[in-house]
Order: sequence, then C-alpha cells, then structure tokens
Amino acid sequence: MKLEGKLKELQNVELEKPNSVFSMYLNTDPADPEGQGSQWRIQLKNGLNSFENYLERSDDKEELKNFRKVRKQVDDYVNHNHMKFQKSVILFASPDQSVWFAESLQMRVRTEFFWQESPVTDQLYQLKSMFPKLGIILVQQSQVKVIEAELGSILNTEHYELDIDTEDWRQHAGPRPHSDTGKGGKNLQTDHFDERFKANQKRWYKSIAPKLDKLAKDHGWMRIYIAGDKDEAKDIAHYMNKPIDKLENRNILEHDELKVIEQVVA
Repeated sequence: MKLEGKLKELQNVELEKPNSVFSMYLNTDPADPEGQGSQWRIQLKNGLNSFENYLERSDDKEELKNFRKVRKQVDDYVNHNHMKFQKSVILFASPDQSVWFAESLQMRVRTEFFWQESPVTDQLYQLKSMFPKLGIILVQQSQVKVIEAELGSILNTEHYELDIDTEDWRQHAGPRPHSDTGKGGKNLQTDHFDERFKANQKRWYKSIAPKLDKLAKDHGWMRIYIAGDKDEAKDIAHYMNKPIDKLENRNILEHDELKVIEQVVA
C-alpha cells in the first residue's frame, strides 16, 4: 500500500449530494472482545442498517439508491476477504467507485462508520503517525534481511547473503539456500567460517551499510529498527549514516515476518 499517495487522493475528494463516500473503520481483532467471533459482523450490519434506515425515512430516493450500491460493494468485499482479515479493516467507497480503498491491517482501530461528502481520514492519519513507513534490519552473521513495513503490513522483503569467497553481499529472492556438508565435515567448516567471520565482521558489515542507507533514503523510511546479536547489530548501526530508532539484542532473522514486526515495533 502506497499510503502517502492514497491519503492525498482521499483528501481531495469532495462529492455532491446525492453522492457521498462511505468511510469504515472496523475492529476485527480476534484478541479484542469488541472484535471477537462474529461481533464485528453485527457491528457492521448495524452500522449499514442505520444509514439505510435514515435514508429511507428522509425519502431521498436517489441518495438511498447510491447508498445501496455502496453497501453491495462493502458486502461483496467482506464476503470475499473475511478469511484474510487481520486486526482491522479500513474502507472508503463511493457509489460510482471513483473512490475505493480497502485494506486489512495488523493495527487495531476504533469501529466507526460515516456517510458524507468527503472521506473521514482522521483515524488513518493517526495510524500513519503512530506506525509510519519503516525498515527492520535483521542481522545474523552473514545473513541480513530487510523488512519494509507500513501500518504493520509488509511492503517488501529483501535478503542479503555474504559470499565469503568474493566478499560481496548478494541479494537473494525467496528462501535462502542452505549448504549441505557431509557428516564430519560440517562442524569443521562451521568452526572455520565462524573464526573467519569474527576476524572480518566489522569490515564486512561496513561494506553493506551503504546499501542499507540507500534503501532507507530511496524508500522513505521514517524509522529504522535493527535486531540481531548484540555486537552484530551494533556494528551495522555504527556503519550506517541514517539514525537508528531502536536496537534489539535478539536473533529473529528466521522468524515469521509479521511476528517480527509485532516484536520489534511493540
């Protein structure tokens, strides 16, 4: 999600009656009593019914027709995506679909519904301020993983591995390869690697720091977190020019990426 651009688009929306924009902040967090089970479905249904009943009483047939178009869009989206919902859903929709934004997020929201000429973006701006675009750098010896996230959702993941022979950091797509050494040779090879890595650690981390600084600049990270062995994380932070917001002394490079975001950003 490219949030900055989307927020600017939403800010510029100003419709005229009988058109309006439906704005929805729905708490679907299963760990929260407000969002447990089917409770969020009941809240959504009640919210939609409330607007529809009001428009029926107002006798504005054109606006009622428009709202029902939007309601169908919302119902279709929920029916097709509810199994993938995380802690919340934020949605904006207009009858002619000129406005459409729907995202399930890892961040909890306060359930609210609006039907008016402009999108209500207050909570979205608050979330953006609390959970801006960030980079999480995970380091574990010759492995460096970068997780780029916004509003608790993963935007991009990059994995770098040091080639000991060429001393170059190579970027990998997908799971990193595991070397398979014969019985008896693995421990000797590992011991030799550990010794060589410790002897060259600072120099090798210094060589990848400019790549990480460039990622941070090009992608507009507002915060940077580093996690790994204490000395390794400190070395990466030392050689980067960008300020580091938080250092975590734990090896979580192999952990689930969404769990990493929860652990590091908490």
